[in-house]
Amino acid sequence: MEVDRAASDSENVAADENVKQVADGGAGDATGSHSEKLRRKNKKYTRSNSKEGASPGTTPLPKYRSWKNSRRPRNGHGRGLPKKGGAGGKGVWGVPGSELLEEYVEDANDPNYDSEAVNGDVEFKQVIVEADPEDIVRKSEPVILEYFEHGDTNAAAEDLLEFVTASRSHLVCETIIEIALDHKPSHCEMASVLISDLYGRVFSAKDIAYAFERLLDKLPDLVLDTPEAAILMSNFIARCVADDCLPPKFVQSKTGADLNSSARQAINRAETLLSMKQGLVRLDNIWGVGGGIRPVKSLIRQIQLLLKEYLTSGDLAEAMRCVRDLEVPHFHHELVYETVLLAVEAINSSVEEQLCTFLAELRRCVIVTPDQMDRGFLRVLEDMSDIVLDVPLAYIMLDRFVERCQLRFRLGDHVLARMPTRGRKRFVSEGDGGLIKDHALKLRE
Repeated sequence: MEVDRAASDSENVAADENVKQVADGGAGDATGSHSEKLRRKNKKYTRSNSKEGASPGTTPLPKYRSWKNSRRPRNGHGRGLPKKGGAGGKGVWGVPGSELLEEYVEDANDPNYDSEAVNGDVEFKQVIVEADPEDIVRKSEPVILEYFEHGDTNAAAEDLLEFVTASRSHLVCETIIEIALDHKPSHCEMASVLISDLYGRVFSAKDIAYAFERLLDKLPDLVLDTPEAAILMSNFIARCVADDCLPPKFVQSKTGADLNSSARQAINRAETLLSMKQGLVRLDNIWGVGGGIRPVKSLIRQIQLLLKEYLTSGDLAEAMRCVRDLEVPHFHHELVYETVLLAVEAINSSVEEQLCTFLAELRRCVIVTPDQMDRGFLRVLEDMSDIVLDVPLAYIMLDRFVERCQLRFRLGDHVLARMPTRGRKRFVSEGDGGLIKDHALKLRE
């Protein structure tokens, strides 16, 4: 609308100029002036960028018509909108962070202006808040216990770095060893691996040495909860030296130091472990090879020795402890298999009673699950065709042992269903009307 209005004004201006020229020229014809007006009224403006092009008889576009596609405001004042980024415009605060720039000058007329807070020498420094030692220990414990479950050192390191600072990193090493003292040897091995992986990432050699110094000082208190704490501490010290996490001079410097009796015992044993022939190589297995890492033949041999030792000593509690130390809950069906096989081959009622008591105690303490127990009996039933070649009375011994076990604990129905039935020729006589005779086998007592 503004462009059309401007175009009409220009036409009027052009018409007035032509009228003035005619008036200055003197006379004029009325018919000519009328046709001239009609001709001026029929003038048509063409675009300079049109396909037709500008004809020589047409008037070019006025200057303001070239602003059609321009983004500049036509009123000359703008629309009052802020610039990109909030750096200008009406009622804006400026670019975010501009108050920190050196050229930024506060306005004295600003309602929030504080003359006392103006200081040209202000420096901003990063402040790291140190956590309390109790908070670090409290947060480290669940991370370490979770590591004992999954064994991922990278995940444990990422969790520890969220709250551990450089000045408190020795508390992490100290907490790892204290928790490992109350766990199995396999967990002590995992703790040694964790310390080795966290070395250089979470704590340094100085932090590890300082942690061991604190642990040696409070070792008498740790012995009250863990009687073997001194031996375990010496293993940790020797293993850290073997893993290049602790310098050997740490043990040498503590040899002549004033230490308590438990710490003196730990240092002397660590020095002995490091000084023996090929000691650094042997220290890799200082915690033993436990769990499923051991080969199957080695596990079977240990199970057989465990059962023979139990039959010799009769110590049920020691047998339970040895089964727990094996740390192979997925392989307990082999323990049941070897127990049943030993009872079948013994052909001795006292041995059967002793082994039945052993299985009942395993079931009562939930050391062996019902599934593993049934799987061990099923394995024996599957191998009976081979066992009977060596033990002709294997079916009779197995039947009697299963009956004895049924009185102490319950076996699965699928195990009882697969038990071999009594043969007709062996137990039934033709003249007794199908009655089962009472039979008694003379066994070696």
